[in-house]
Amino acid sequence: MPLKPKVLVTRDLPGDAISRLRERFQVDLPTPDEEIGHGRLVEHLEDKQGLLCFLTDRIDADVLANAQLLKVISVCAVGFNNVDIKETTRRGIFVTNTPGVLRETTADLTWALLLAAARRIPEGDRMVRSGGFVGWSPSLLLGHDVHGKTLGIVGMGDIGTAVARRAAGFGMRILYHNRNPSPLAAEVGAEMVSLDHLLRDADFVSLHVPLSQSTFHLIGKRELDMMKPTAILINVSRGEVIDEAALVEALKKDRIAGAGLDVFENEPKLAPGLVGLANVVLAPHIGSASFETRERMAKMAVGNLVDGLEGRRPQNLVNPEVFRG
Repeated sequence: MPLKPKVLVTRDLPGDAISRLRERFQVDLPTPDEEIGHGRLVEHLEDKQGLLCFLTDRIDADVLANAQLLKVISVCAVGFNNVDIKETTRRGIFVTNTPGVLRETTADLTWALLLAAARRIPEGDRMVRSGGFVGWSPSLLLGHDVHGKTLGIVGMGDIGTAVARRAAGFGMRILYHNRNPSPLAAEVGAEMVSLDHLLRDADFVSLHVPLSQSTFHLIGKRELDMMKPTAILINVSRGEVIDEAALVEALKKDRIAGAGLDVFENEPKLAPGLVGLANVVLAPHIGSASFETRERMAKMAVGNLVDGLEGRRPQNLVNPEVFRG
């Protein structure tokens, strides 16, 4: 009987994903509850044909140079900017991701941050828990209305469109900025405008762009200065899309009213001063963190890995030029 292919899984997966992998492969799961680290990643990939990893795992040229047997990298995430795509393609390694499955859940989290920041829910929670709530007052924790306001969506892909659909229930005007016109814009009643136009007009700005050279620090001091002093900025895309130091200054000086962040520029580290600000809601990268969605992501990531290692074209192949089937 031939030996089963060896695969490395860098973190534990919900549901029955690991048991499904063990039916077909020899599974190495060295650090179920913590990040494996770059050095150990190199070490553990020496004899592996498959890798199931996450955005926190940096798959660069050094890692790949030590993974001569590697055939498939299955990223359990929509993004795959943690992988050197040029180098994996040169080496003929499949790279896959898990798109679509987390769209609605991430849109839900976007709205949770937006509403929490607008209505100052975390501040109220802290006040009540600390005993600071001593009775109702007409001026107690005044926030900002959401209904009837203007929502600006930067990046009208799957998640951005799902966020826009939810805005209909709040009677909002929707502006969006995208590289190309969205075919779904008419469906959600959204108007395409320049980024500068969006930043000046929107009461809420929600970021849904992938990380690339063109989106790194897409929102910096110049862009923050354009926003209304009553505006709120939401980011559930990638932390590096915002110049975090510039955001801290804007929030400190009340150049914008608030922010809701699920991702950070140097995650998990935060820019100095961010933690002490009351007008920002901070979440620990939980955009897709529901039981249902994480299980669907795990199932998709496993399916991609199985297909690639068994010679089939993975459904979610991000470098299709590698497939020669």
